[in-house]
Amino acid sequence: MMDSPKKLGYHMPAEYEPHHGTLMIWPTRPGSWPFQGKAAKAAFSQIIKTIAEGETVYLLVEQDYLSEAQSYLGDKVVYLDIPTNDAWARDTGPTILLNDKREKLAVDWSFNAWGGAVDGLYQDYEADDQVASRFAEVLEIPVYDAKPFVLEGGAIHSDGQGTILVTESCLLSPGRNPHLSKDEIEIPY
Repeated sequence: MMDSPKKLGYHMPAEYEPHHGTLMIWPTRPGSWPFQGKAAKAAFSQIIKTIAEGETVYLLVEQDYLSEAQSYLGDKVVYLDIPTNDAWARDTGPTILLNDKREKLAVDWSFNAWGGAVDGLYQDYEADDQVASRFAEVLEIPVYDAKPFVLEGGAIHSDGQGTILVTESCLLSPGRNPHLSKDEIEIPY
């Protein structure tokens, strides 16, 4: 087993620090995006085009929707055929850590649709649970497997100086990490 990222000299950078690019997912889940997601696709497209003016956007889009995404976005993004269940890249994608040499390490948390069988949004989250590792593999970033620890990427933030902020209601939810107490979760890796 790999040593913890902290022991290996990695830290989570602040969101405002320079970074390689942005990961997004094309919105196609019928239960999340009514009317074939037309409004969501228009909004996502506007956001993606704006971000792409200054950095690389990696868009996860399954082959069945590739031509649709391309009709909205053209060649402004890097299209990756990685299956997903929904469009929440911040929650399903990897947490990218850096060491002093600016080398990357991708943390692959367990994702269970915000609560699994207890209070999850949907039960078919297997594709979402593999987004982090598949994306890191495509970008050739080594992966730290943090499973079975459940954490959505949107529930963790850093100031880049070692302070980590998390959403307590996510980490302590009975559907995420019921076997761990707050004190156990707060033990630094």
